[in-house]
Amino acid sequence: MFIGHFAAGFAAKKADSSVSLGWTFFAAQWLDLLWPVLLLTGTEHVELAAGKDAPVPLSFTHYPISHSLLVVAGWALLIGLLYYFLKRNKRGAILVGMLVLSHWLLDFIVHIPDLPLAPFSEMKTGMGLWNYKWVSFGIEMLLFAAGFMIYLEATKAINQKGNWILYSLAFFLLLIHCMNVFGPPPADTKPIAWVGLSQWLLVFWAYKADANRKARTV
Repeated sequence: MFIGHFAAGFAAKKADSSVSLGWTFFAAQWLDLLWPVLLLTGTEHVELAAGKDAPVPLSFTHYPISHSLLVVAGWALLIGLLYYFLKRNKRGAILVGMLVLSHWLLDFIVHIPDLPLAPFSEMKTGMGLWNYKWVSFGIEMLLFAAGFMIYLEATKAINQKGNWILYSLAFFLLLIHCMNVFGPPPADTKPIAWVGLSQWLLVFWAYKADANRKARTV
């Protein structure tokens, strides 16, 4: 899953308007921000899927630190505590921790059974909706639309930048998602990690958009 994680980041603003969209994007996408680093260091591994007709172009062969449920729960606790110590916001810290955990749960919906439950376990899981491209694409688009609308209902722009930065971010996310789903598969695994690291720009982009918006009052 890709754009569905950002949907969670958008929607979380409704739960606690004091938490920046930059933080909610960071938390919701933390596992995929960490994963490229682990690929580059050789700690985790990915391969190109066998066969041109494979529903997913990548085979996630080994990623227990970034995507095993047990370790993800640990990341959720750690990132939540980090937010609390920085902001002294208990409610926001719980929200941030839940967003980290939401990444694994959303991945579970679409991944084929390749998500490990623990680093030391061979048991892997996943509902496999990636085998049905249009179904998984539709689900992610619906999630993104819902999350974005919730964010729009929770905030309003305080200047022109508050609108154009936000809408350009949403458009870019949609464009990347469509390219991921319908574009050609990667020819090699080496550039994947570097492309993955560029997602930090999305966190900064979200922070700038949110800095030019404020919570709507009832």
